[in-house]
Amino acid sequence: MSLRKMFTFLAASLAFAAAGAWAQQPYQKMDAPQPTDGSGKIEVIEFFWYGCPHCYAMEPSVNAWLKTKPADVEFKRIPAYAGSWVPLASVYYTLEAMGKLEAMHAKVFDAIHKERLNLHSEKILDKFLADNGIDPAQYHAVEKSFSVVNKLNRDKQLTMLYQVDSVPRFFIAGRYVTSGDIAGGNDKIMAAIDQAVAAVRKEKH
Repeated sequence: MSLRKMFTFLAASLAFAAAGAWAQQPYQKMDAPQPTDGSGKIEVIEFFWYGCPHCYAMEPSVNAWLKTKPADVEFKRIPAYAGSWVPLASVYYTLEAMGKLEAMHAKVFDAIHKERLNLHSEKILDKFLADNGIDPAQYHAVEKSFSVVNKLNRDKQLTMLYQVDSVPRFFIAGRYVTSGDIAGGNDKIMAAIDQAVAAVRKEKH
C-alpha cells in the first residue's frame, strides 16, 4: 500500500469511527447554549405539544422518571409555541393560571388522543371544560389576562431561543439536547437525560 493510500485509508477509518461514536451519543451539545434559572439545580426542560402523539406516549415514562428524579435536578414542562402549537399552549397556561393544571394536564392529553376531541374548536373546548367543572366564561377571561399573555410571549421567545422545531424535545442545563431521533428512539430518551445530567455533574467538579 502506498503512503498516499495509507493516509486515505486511515482518514476514512477515523471518520467512520467518529461517526459511529457520534451515532451512539444519546444527547448532543446545543448549538446555542441558554442560561438556566440560577437555582443551582440541573434544569431539565421538556418542550411538548398536547396534540403530539409522541409527547402523549412519553407521559408515562416522564411521570415514572419524576418519581425517582434526583434532588439536584429541576424539571420543567414548556408547551412549544409556534404555528399550530399556539392554541394548546394557551390552554396550558390558562389552566395553570386557574390553578387547574395539575388536575387537568393528563385529561387534556386524553381528550385529544383517546376521545379524539378537537380542542382547537372553542365550542368543543368549552364543553370539555364544563364537563370537567370549569366555567368556560371564567376560562376565557383568564385566557386574556396579562399573566397568561405574558407567559405566552415568554414561551414564544423560549421556543425560538431553544430552536424547537419538533417535539418532544428535552434540554439539560441549557447545554445539551435529546429527543427520539437523537437518542435512538423515544424509549431511550429518559436514559439519555440521565446520562446528560451525569455529564453536567462532572463538569461542575
